[in-house]
Amino acid sequence: MFVINQDQHRAKAGKARAQLKKDEAQALKAKRDLERIRPLYAQNAASQLDLDNAQAAYETAEASVAMSQADLDQAELELGYAIVRAPLSGHISERNVDLGTLVGPGAKSLLATVVKSDTVLVDFSMTALDYLKSKEWNIEIGRQDTTRSWQPNITITLADNTIYPYKGYVDFAEPQVDPQTGTFSVRAEMANPERVLLPGQFTKVKLLLDVREDAITVPQKAVTIEKGGTYIYVMRRDSVAEKRFIELGPEFGNNMVVERGLAAGEQVITEGFHKLTPGMKVRAQAAASKKEEEQQKDSLNKKASSERKSKG
Repeated sequence: MFVINQDQHRAKAGKARAQLKKDEAQALKAKRDLERIRPLYAQNAASQLDLDNAQAAYETAEASVAMSQADLDQAELELGYAIVRAPLSGHISERNVDLGTLVGPGAKSLLATVVKSDTVLVDFSMTALDYLKSKEWNIEIGRQDTTRSWQPNITITLADNTIYPYKGYVDFAEPQVDPQTGTFSVRAEMANPERVLLPGQFTKVKLLLDVREDAITVPQKAVTIEKGGTYIYVMRRDSVAEKRFIELGPEFGNNMVVERGLAAGEQVITEGFHKLTPGMKVRAQAAASKKEEEQQKDSLNKKASSERKSKG
């Protein structure tokens, strides 16, 4: 993306390389001197001091080589920094510097911003109460459970109130609660192949924390709540209406999950149950679809309008 003036760094690297060669030559000479002194010392032709001096000179030369090698590595590393490459694939912002601008410590350091666009990270917050509820459902926020057939995921609503078609999966949760807000941060990663989502924008997040498999649901309009409890009317096999007290779970659309009190396959009375008394004989009739209900309403409205015209 950018090339910073390399002359100074290239000269520093060249100097370090030359110093390394010089130190390597000194080390080679010191090694040869030590190899000549050792047999002379063994023949009492050289003193202990001569041997010690040769050994010290060799070790000093080896240390100089190591130091020069480190200097060369650092110089080549700095030279490599002069070429600025994109750390990831994505889209680049407008450049913040022009040709000839001084960059680095004490000057401009931000050259441009590269945004990874094929995936985005969605940051949102959860309350301590949400955390306790997730614990009740044996869910570890930010950790995947391979034993579960589903994973906690998020869906987001865009600015035009449409639902984004891709789901995001939670991969991180802050291990502590912010005492000022009473919330903790959660992060999810979401695919963004069409670049519909832009970094920095705000959105509405809905987190899935519980899936009820093979759950029993009833329409909300069939449920009656009173002081004695919550009940529905069920038609038994002998066509007798039975008042059944139930325990409700969460809402799902226009339906409610029944935790206890109703078995799969039982027939729930959804219309006219306010006229029933327990033990009354009833007759089953299939519930009309929304389209049929609308057609019936339109027919009644037209009939009423025609009658008013006739009277007029």
